[in-house]
Amino acid sequence: HVQLVESGGGSVQVGGSIRLSCTASGFTASRGCMGWFRQGSGGEREGVAVIVTNSGYTMFKETVRRRATISQGATKNSVILEMNRLRPEDTGIYFCAADPVGGNRCMAGLHGEVEWPYWGQGTQVTVS
Repeated sequence: HVQLVESGGGSVQVGGSIRLSCTASGFTASRGCMGWFRQGSGGEREGVAVIVTNSGYTMFKETVRRRATISQGATKNSVILEMNRLRPEDTGIYFCAADPVGGNRCMAGLHGEVEWPYWGQGTQVTVS
């Protein structure tokens, strides 16, 4: 049974920072990719940042590229998203997700072209 658990959401002032953490269990994250997605008030989910677990290669949504970092935590089964200079449009539910296959699915998942199989419950981030 695969489970992804997020933590670190909350309310932040414009210009502030957040640090979101995610830990996966029941999933071999030594390959494949993990990432963060968000769903705003418009309802559409979008990719924010992805990390390829065996290489550490990172990819970002263009509008957060200069404001975000994604990294692995203490183990390859954990991933951390840090964002600064937050804007109201960064508000949304942030989901951690994972794909055990990796390869082209990493970038395709970031761009919404494929659906990754494993998702967390999400954590709310409100910027005001």
